[in-house]
Amino acid sequence: MKYDVYGIGNALVDKEFEVTEAFLAAHGIQKGMMTLIDEPTQHRLLSGLTATFGLKKRASGGSAANSIVAVSQFGGSTFYACKVANDESGEFYMQDLHAAGVQTKLDQVRCGCEGVTGKCMVMVTPDAERTMNTFLGITADFSEGELHLDELTQAQYLYIEGYLVTSDVSRAAALKARQVAAQHGVKTAMTFSDPAMVRFFRAGIDEMIGDGVDILFCNQEEMSVFTGHDDLTQAIAAIKPFARKVVVTLGAQGALIVDADGETRVAANPVTAVDTNGAGDMFAGAFLYGMTHGMSNAQAGQLASLAASRIVTVFGARLPKAAHQDVLAAVI
Repeated sequence: MKYDVYGIGNALVDKEFEVTEAFLAAHGIQKGMMTLIDEPTQHRLLSGLTATFGLKKRASGGSAANSIVAVSQFGGSTFYACKVANDESGEFYMQDLHAAGVQTKLDQVRCGCEGVTGKCMVMVTPDAERTMNTFLGITADFSEGELHLDELTQAQYLYIEGYLVTSDVSRAAALKARQVAAQHGVKTAMTFSDPAMVRFFRAGIDEMIGDGVDILFCNQEEMSVFTGHDDLTQAIAAIKPFARKVVVTLGAQGALIVDADGETRVAANPVTAVDTNGAGDMFAGAFLYGMTHGMSNAQAGQLASLAASRIVTVFGARLPKAAHQDVLAAVI
């Protein structure tokens, strides 16, 4: 196989700010959620954030992109299919992914894409919780034309982010990728990405899951919304038919991995968090690295838990490559 993991998802330039609770309240921003906004709103918000707090960090982001970068930084081989515009942000996005070791074909397709590259305003409050307002821009038009199916057929896993459900054309691309993956023996992993995706786009989520995926990543809130059960045991029982392996992150209680062999409990690694942005993405990326490199559920879970605990101690959704190798060395 040429690639361990082939990912598809939104291409967003993350702009991260340290903000106050009062700022969120004053602007009517729902804390802890990802909210889609239009371009004029994005310009107003970005102007206010920059003037009031100053930009903390900029990086190539998006849920699946963060996970794919993690796989790459641990030492895996990766490809990311996405869509950016022929603008400064698009150039930055492409160069940032390539610098992280992720393969793309953006250098071939970006020049013909007129429009605006998507951006995500990541606002982190003093309690370390992240709130996101996202202008999708051209990534809302991510379609089958950007899939590069020849690359997909050479991967162990296809990884799909739940955020693609918000766009009809992007959801159709995800369904096409699933179909091709199945035809070529490529396993499929998927993340719900955010409780709002399950709550407000349920029909599309059901369509993307189809007859079940090989690995489904979710947190407890997302699982509760999806199954209608707040009780963990009941929710697990209800979600099991949708995936051969379910990976549920439980915050301070660690994580739970459920498959045909039973349940594997993964301990949390207590730390003082400064920014929870990217924790779930890092967990998924580390777990996928483990699955593609011969690790057991327990080993991959341990790697993912430790990596997620490290990412919340820094601002932004990325760790230096050396930090990934330190985490890996602590587990193997």
